Amino acid sequence: MIYYVNAAAERDGDGSRERPFKWINDAAKKALPGDEVVVAPGVYREYVCPVHAGEEENRITYRSEVKGGARITGAEKLQGWTRVRGGMWTARVKNSLFGEWNPFREMVGGDWYFAPMVRHTGAVFINDLMMYETVTAEECEKAEPDPCAWRPEESTWKWYTEQDGEDTVLYANFHDLNPNEENVEITVRRNVFMPAENGIGYITVSGFLMDKAATTWAPPAAYQDGLMGPHWSRGWIIEDCEICNSRCCGISLGKYRDPENDMYFFTKHVKSPTQMERDAVCRGQYHGWLKEKVGGHLIRRCHVHHCGQTGIVGRMGAVFSTIEDCHIHDVSNTAQLGGAETAGIKLHAAIDVTIRRNHIHDCIEGVWLDWEAQGARVSQNLFHHNMRPEGVPQAPGAMFSTDVFIEVGHGPTLIDNNVMLSNVSVTIPSEGIAVVHNLMLGGFSLINSGVDSIVNGQREPRYTPYHIRHRTEVAGFMTILHGDDRIYNNILVQHYPVKDPSKGPDSHEHDRVGTAPFDIFPSYEEWIANFELDKPNPNMGALGTYHFGHLPVWVGGNAYLNGATVSKHEHSGFRTEEKAEVRLEEKDGRWILKTNVYGLLKDFRAGIITSDLLGKAFEPEQRFENPDGTAITFDRDYAGNHRGTETLPGPFAEGKEETAVW
Repeated sequence: MIYYVNAAAERDGDGSRERPFKWINDAAKKALPGDEVVVAPGVYREYVCPVHAGEEENRITYRSEVKGGARITGAEKLQGWTRVRGGMWTARVKNSLFGEWNPFREMVGGDWYFAPMVRHTGAVFINDLMMYETVTAEECEKAEPDPCAWRPEESTWKWYTEQDGEDTVLYANFHDLNPNEENVEITVRRNVFMPAENGIGYITVSGFLMDKAATTWAPPAAYQDGLMGPHWSRGWIIEDCEICNSRCCGISLGKYRDPENDMYFFTKHVKSPTQMERDAVCRGQYHGWLKEKVGGHLIRRCHVHHCGQTGIVGRMGAVFSTIEDCHIHDVSNTAQLGGAETAGIKLHAAIDVTIRRNHIHDCIEGVWLDWEAQGARVSQNLFHHNMRPEGVPQAPGAMFSTDVFIEVGHGPTLIDNNVMLSNVSVTIPSEGIAVVHNLMLGGFSLINSGVDSIVNGQREPRYTPYHIRHRTEVAGFMTILHGDDRIYNNILVQHYPVKDPSKGPDSHEHDRVGTAPFDIFPSYEEWIANFELDKPNPNMGALGTYHFGHLPVWVGGNAYLNGATVSKHEHSGFRTEEKAEVRLEEKDGRWILKTNVYGLLKDFRAGIITSDLLGKAFEPEQRFENPDGTAITFDRDYAGNHRGTETLPGPFAEGKEETAVW
């Protein structure tokens, strides 16, 4: 059955073509497996809460009749502003407008929130610009730029709020604009399109513009809400949507709701935050964390931007999902919020998750896969400007910046065929990582670092889980030994100047490009020789030195330019003293990579990389392979072109001076 929705209908109807519903949520209450909800262009100021699940072969589909024509928003227009003086205006809103959830009373905060200034979940917008909150009316009136904001000129648009009896009082500095003549909106609803219950699966959401939600901070051991998302379910398709201006998170693929493990550290303090995360993983099985019940989502061709915390977030609920062909930008770069859960894409337990062919830029971090990125693959993406602009300091409580961050995982995790143009390319306080066929203008960071803490004078290891191959069931726990990495067929260019040579690869700000940081690890031959495999009864106690020592690494086929460092393990690389140049240009909506690198490589070629060559990640004993267990041959490049019998290093099968990359 098809239900029709049209906000411009003369009066509410029954969902037929002749008498459409005026509200999408009315259709959401009725739609059953196999039904489609077709939404006419218009503005829908509502929270859509699907109550019925579809079926794997009988989905429920919500479709905007015109792509981008139907806007679902968590905001309301606010007029009736009164000038205080200069650019400062004020308005009052009855608290009854918000119901039980007043975002101008609720605060952003919780586990892993580090910013010294705690903000409200609400926000004020002027002509679709999310204005910057202040903690005093005086600060609002001064309207000084925030030195930590990536776009300081935007940060001069300020707002402030306080409560007065039954009213929410808002102040805002609109500079020379009259807010009663502009589009001024405030967030009223916490979510825009998201089930309230677990298990509402197999839903397709297609072609909508969704914006402006008063979302909450979404750390991993908490209920993670977003502007939209599937909650804790299986098999959603989110396609051709624009998701923007969420106070915290855009799309949530996140965690089950568990009152006994919700913001545990923030509310009780008595368990360490990493122990709380281990609890969340183990409790997941009780809450249905199985391949047959959770994950398997597809997010494709979406435009996700201007979100305060993450563009796409997910703890455990994103397993077996694919995020592809999306444009993600301007995430957590306002310096308004700060903490350890900020990135264009931030996933915990990205088991068999594929992130491919996306354009990710101007985010505090591009992709951050935290804990259990087992079987994850980050491939064919364009990363750039995921770094603070020149002269902008790191905000108090804010994270550092990088294109790809893989944290405390045991692998196997693949990073292949990407164009990575920020000043830090790959951050890996992890093990079991394969970095293959990338163009990297930045360095490796947090090598042999960023995992354990020294507490009470002793080392406190951060034990993290690994899983049954291609499943969610936990197979074991182990701290990170570091190493077990494969670095093959990359182009490594020292593009940015080395600002601080004292910062080594154990720093998150290491800006020296190259593979020399892997010299601290043994080769496979050096490592395996310690285990006395020829002896039937080795000394178990003596082998403990090696059971808790570094794992081996493999390095080969890389090209080193502009002084990029070369590992002692490199066995078949290329190096030149000639000057390499790389730049990215935007023209008419297309992004063009221009470089002389391939002329410098001349006739250098590398071998074809395969799953057999990469082998198995040590701890889970799982191959670097496809989610279905089949082998990978890296014979396709960034654009899907065939490489042939031998190949250039880097992400392209053919070396051109100009290549369209988006």
